[in-house]
Amino acid sequence: MDKATLLIIPLLIGWIADRLLGDPPSLPHPVVLFGKIISKGEKLLNKGTGQLIKGGVFSLVLIAGAYFVTKYIQVGLAQIHPITVIVFNGIIVFFCLAGKTLIKEVKAVFVACERSVEDGRNQVSRIVGRDTSQLSLQQIKKAALETLSENLSDGVIAPLFWYLILGVPGMVAYKMINTLDSMIGYKNVRYKNFGCWAAYIDDIANYIPARLTAFLMILVNGKVRLISFIARYGSKHASPNSGYPEAALAGILNCRFGGPNYYFGELVDKPYIGENDRPIEIEDALVSIVTNQRTEAFMVIIIVFLSLTEFFPIL
Repeated sequence: MDKATLLIIPLLIGWIADRLLGDPPSLPHPVVLFGKIISKGEKLLNKGTGQLIKGGVFSLVLIAGAYFVTKYIQVGLAQIHPITVIVFNGIIVFFCLAGKTLIKEVKAVFVACERSVEDGRNQVSRIVGRDTSQLSLQQIKKAALETLSENLSDGVIAPLFWYLILGVPGMVAYKMINTLDSMIGYKNVRYKNFGCWAAYIDDIANYIPARLTAFLMILVNGKVRLISFIARYGSKHASPNSGYPEAALAGILNCRFGGPNYYFGELVDKPYIGENDRPIEIEDALVSIVTNQRTEAFMVIIIVFLSLTEFFPIL
């Protein structure tokens, strides 16, 4: 069985399954396992002295472990039959993508906002890290769309990018990187030393995918002229990466994201992305969701094309 087949078929199986099913709550999820391992390790190691070194080694061991354990499983399954590798890879691709689930959550935020501000706050708190207790109706909607654009990169395009470069093991390693950052990559007192390397590695792993996501978003909307807009506003975000897909969506919608928000009880004065501070409507959510779906599909097409032209990852 050739390398293109081993790359394309699992990709299509996993991607289509994610588009149809999302994250089934009844199934055990690898990322949940990653979270439990990180939580236990952090409680054990994040104390005493040498937290910077311990956190760095801890992060590197988990990332390398995720890669090589996945690679070892692939090698073992290949000894049984190539089909078992395809099935395994397809399942892993499915678990590593989070496109459907995020879209479902964002839709739920806008539906909740139609009922009441409080329902909107409660619903958006499921997908954002900021304090939602004082958010206005417009801030709730903006928070949902900001998260939708950021997670298009983190939850879909970045995993697919690393799948293209390093195959399924690379995709799994990326999910470990992303999970580490989401759990310990904060600059507060508890994590600023222990999680420093996790955050730095995540920045590196997302550097190209975030910018690729932004470009694909404007490309599928036929608005390549927004490159200058993205260049102007993408770097204004506190994250070196998140601002780029946010800027792309702000440009597509001709709206303004960002601004001050509370995180862990502290007011963070985030810069604005975009200039047109207009109300966000349900139509904006629909445009954003279609943008995500088209961007996903186009990234999959790119991987299939590169695979057929003999651009192969390290499988």
